[in-house]
Amino acid sequence: MSEVNTCVCFSHGKESGPWGTKIKHMAKVAEDLGFAVESIDYQGISDPDARVDKLLHWYSEFPGRVILVGSSMGAYVAAAAAEKMPVDGLFLLAPAVSIPGFGQVANPKINTKKSAIIHGWQDEVIPVSLIIDFARKQNITLHLLPGDHSLIGVLPSVLEIFSTFLKI
Repeated sequence: MSEVNTCVCFSHGKESGPWGTKIKHMAKVAEDLGFAVESIDYQGISDPDARVDKLLHWYSEFPGRVILVGSSMGAYVAAAAAEKMPVDGLFLLAPAVSIPGFGQVANPKINTKKSAIIHGWQDEVIPVSLIIDFARKQNITLHLLPGDHSLIGVLPSVLEIFSTFLKI
């Protein structure tokens, strides 16, 4: 699937920016495999559903195939957008899903050709039990790593899993 017209589109978390540490490293992995990359800038937009609208607008103007990648709030954004648009893949890091009162779609329905979640056992923001339940109900591949919410301490493992995901 590493065609030039396939774009890996990143959505950052609430406290991050479009080219934070994880996204920079993951974008390099995607580029090395021949994918185009984009990272949407959501800074200044605190409403998760307004972020979903921004991603949907970007998608409406993109001519090729898309793989969405999101971290924390960005993972919610990617998953909620994927309910409304056809994507070729969905890769979620520490997703802000299954949280009562967070976003219009607390439990987005994952309907993609391929999907995966990475979550940290020691995530202090989003309880791992919520993500295990979410992944089980949606039948999504779940990778649990010995990391916290940022997953920076396990970044080499994240990049290895991401590379394998893109190659499938």
